[in-house]
Amino acid sequence: MSRLSLILLVFFSYFELNAQNEIKSRLKFVEELEEKGDYYYALKIYEEILNLDSTSIEVHWKYAESLRKYKDYNKAENEYSYVVKYDSTNLFPTSILFKGLMEKQNGKYEIAINTFKATKKKFMKDRRSYPYLKAKNEINSCLWAKSTINDSIKVSFNKLPETINTNNSEFGNSYKENILYFTSLRSDSIKNEEVYDASYTTSIYSSLNKNNVFQSSNKVSSLKSENENIANGTISLDGNRLYYSKCSPKKEGYECVIMVSKKINNKWTVGDSLGEIINAKNSNTTMPSISKIDDKEVLFFASDREGTKGGLDIWYSFIKNGNQYSKVQSVRSINTIENEISPWFDTLNQTLYFSTSWYDGYGGYDIFYSNYTGGFEKPKNAGLPKNSPANDLYYFMDKDTFYLTSNRIGVNYTSVPTCCSDIFKGNPIEIKMDSSEKVKETLASLNKRLPITLYFHNDIPNPKTTDIFTNVNYIESYREYLAMLDIYKNEYSKGLKEPLNEEAKEDISDFFSEYVEQGVRDLELFIDLLLKELQKGRKFNLYIKGFASPLAKSDYNVNLTKRRINSLINYLSEYDKGIFKQYIDEGALLFNEIPFGENVANKLTSDNPNDVKNSIYSRAAAIERKIEIQSIELIEISPLSLTTSNQLYDMGVIKNGEISSRIFYIKNNSNQSILIEQIDIPCDCNQVEIEKMELSPREQIPLKLFFDSKNYNGKIVKSIYIKVKNQSDSLRLVMTGVVE
Repeated sequence: MSRLSLILLVFFSYFELNAQNEIKSRLKFVEELEEKGDYYYALKIYEEILNLDSTSIEVHWKYAESLRKYKDYNKAENEYSYVVKYDSTNLFPTSILFKGLMEKQNGKYEIAINTFKATKKKFMKDRRSYPYLKAKNEINSCLWAKSTINDSIKVSFNKLPETINTNNSEFGNSYKENILYFTSLRSDSIKNEEVYDASYTTSIYSSLNKNNVFQSSNKVSSLKSENENIANGTISLDGNRLYYSKCSPKKEGYECVIMVSKKINNKWTVGDSLGEIINAKNSNTTMPSISKIDDKEVLFFASDREGTKGGLDIWYSFIKNGNQYSKVQSVRSINTIENEISPWFDTLNQTLYFSTSWYDGYGGYDIFYSNYTGGFEKPKNAGLPKNSPANDLYYFMDKDTFYLTSNRIGVNYTSVPTCCSDIFKGNPIEIKMDSSEKVKETLASLNKRLPITLYFHNDIPNPKTTDIFTNVNYIESYREYLAMLDIYKNEYSKGLKEPLNEEAKEDISDFFSEYVEQGVRDLELFIDLLLKELQKGRKFNLYIKGFASPLAKSDYNVNLTKRRINSLINYLSEYDKGIFKQYIDEGALLFNEIPFGENVANKLTSDNPNDVKNSIYSRAAAIERKIEIQSIELIEISPLSLTTSNQLYDMGVIKNGEISSRIFYIKNNSNQSILIEQIDIPCDCNQVEIEKMELSPREQIPLKLFFDSKNYNGKIVKSIYIKVKNQSDSLRLVMTGVVE
């Protein structure tokens, strides 16, 4: 080796050693920053380290973790993706789970579903592990989010002004006598965003709402202790007690207790800690909220005390004489293995609001509500725009105004658009529409939930019969179907070696989750909306298709699909103590049945009765056994002059490029001549032939409707609208089918 080569080798070895020492030193420093919660500076250090060594999986992992905790979802997704791709030795196995969670918080639900599927596959040998359970849960959550993403209640929704919100984080807590009490993470001396300093802690502030304008905020300084975080202010029913959280730093995280301050001479005094009935030993107790149940004052709060299902749970205790607390009770019906936080109870409507990241939601923490009827009912998502792909928390109301805290896009920030939380408020708004517009909106809101597909086990209901009716309620057969999941997994994986055996089980499990269970979730959302419209006096016709796998003969399968459709009608008749039955009996809810049998089943699906693995228990066979609520039409209460005996034509299966047609016979039902003013054809794929536009009294003429399947694939629903002069409503004609 030449002297020059030796010198260069020593130089580069020395340089590399120094670089590694520098990285170790900076990693130690950045860990200290993270322990203090200073992710802003921690991220800067990680970026410097990656400039020294951009290939370190460990650094990318730690950088991703800090980005997630700082709520920079886009960058966190990229860093987790890097770890998933290059972590060949599986040092950080949960990186794939967090990648999916960041994709979800970025609103990428379809991509996130695939990532969560991969997570399930990775952890399928331990189905009780948190990553497996969380991934399974998140698949359902993303499916739900996809199906409801276009739903949004009509509200005026705005961020509170700069007298409240800053570039730091604000959290709304309660509203009492026109005063908003909120928490803010800010410092008196440091104005920059997210800079760590001992004085940079949370405090409670108040702002008077005068003439619907929030005035400058003032710190409730009497509650403050050095280096402690004060938050979550809530006022007692008599207005003389202020409950709040005090969190003291410890080696790892914080230790939180609930305090109470009394009002003397119109000022809040230094608070005292509540006793061990509320602040249990060796636990965190936080986020108090005062309300009333059955005319009794009640304190709701979040705690990880003994008996929690996991993380922080929601608990409550009744208060007597302002200082006596009953035995603490868990709201077990809503608590999960993850955090349930920021409770608030709506006394007027007897409803508990809270936030969690476990139930079906749009992002991280979503706001949910649980109605109280002597006990707390199954929670429901509060929907859009109250929720978003970000974190949505601290929901509460004052009259018809609701408040919430969110780090969604649109908050005040300096560097990262989702780093910090602001307080928002919303008010319901009413949009004035004429009857025609209301009809169109009603149909649009119902049809955007369609099609809904419901699945069945083989030859269910009423196997081995040719009956066209059944006494079975669809939900009964659905529950029995779900109970067969283990049988399906065992039968479909039979004879396969590892890892194919486990992969087959996961494939069937995914089918039940993504299709069978999702169908019922879609149905629940649809019928809730349908009921509201029926209660307004509207009438509807539902079009339902039935399908079957090709295991039996065609005639038998047609009758089987009729029974399946009938089981859905039975379910609606019995739903919620028969609430739909009156509408069915009165003809306000009609059913147009289209039993297809196996005519449109996949030709590759096994029809061999001796091959039960593939003809019954395979995913390919299971996906053919279904009924589908395909479309809904409004039955006009005030009949149109122009009518037809059947507004829908199902083309069945047609090949791509084929042109299908149908002759509809339209009739003038009035005693006067009518003029067809226009025919709206929203899609270029449809064409119309009509011999005349003016119809004499009681005259009937043919109208030929064409559908060109070029550029289409899969299920289609196409409509045209025929408008008669001087009439506000239109006659709708529909063509449905499947394009191969």
